[in-house]
Amino acid sequence: MVAVLEAALEPGERAVLGGHSMGGMTIMAASGRPELRARAAAALLCSTGSADLAAESRVFPLRSPRGRHRAHRLLLRSRAPLGPQSPLTRRVLKYATMGPGASAAEVAACARIVHGCPTGVRARWGAVLAGVELTGGAGGLELPTEVLVGTADRLTPPVQARRLASVLPDFRGLTELPGLGHMTPVEDPAAVAGRLRALVRAHLHPTGTEPTGTEPTDTAPGGGPQTKESTA
Repeated sequence: MVAVLEAALEPGERAVLGGHSMGGMTIMAASGRPELRARAAAALLCSTGSADLAAESRVFPLRSPRGRHRAHRLLLRSRAPLGPQSPLTRRVLKYATMGPGASAAEVAACARIVHGCPTGVRARWGAVLAGVELTGGAGGLELPTEVLVGTADRLTPPVQARRLASVLPDFRGLTELPGLGHMTPVEDPAAVAGRLRALVRAHLHPTGTEPTGTEPTDTAPGGGPQTKESTA
């Protein structure tokens, strides 16, 4: 991420960072790097968590904390092939990653992402997620930071967002999107882009004006706007 910022920004330029899920974890993991502190003006941690993912996820709503932890560790580390997309696999994916109101097009977009990931890569990264501990990284993220989560997120549920809110040193607000699941940028791209644009206005252009390069002329994978140049 630091390499991307160095390549994308001009000398002295800064960016608002938006990280969804693993992207948010990447921002937390990089909090101690001086390059991040020099380049980042603010951050949005979106549908993400810092620790205890296997214990607190709700894909398997088991009553026993130990059983829930074991089931989610097995899921995260699984090398089982997902197989071709089908109505059944899309229903399972929607249950695990999206809210009940997600449209067929949104589920299909999510399915393309998930099914496009090689099995071995998914399993190796799942092993990282099963034991990830980034609370210290969140506590060292010394820049204005907002948190966003869907209330129906089973992978990084709202308890994770509230924990982040309690440890971030410059916490600026928590947005909870009713009924949305883990894939908030796909389910409500306008809400996510809106929070990013608000951070841009507050921390890159506090006079309320934005450069012409920030008009939402590009389209995000879920169909919503992306801002140019001022967000990364």
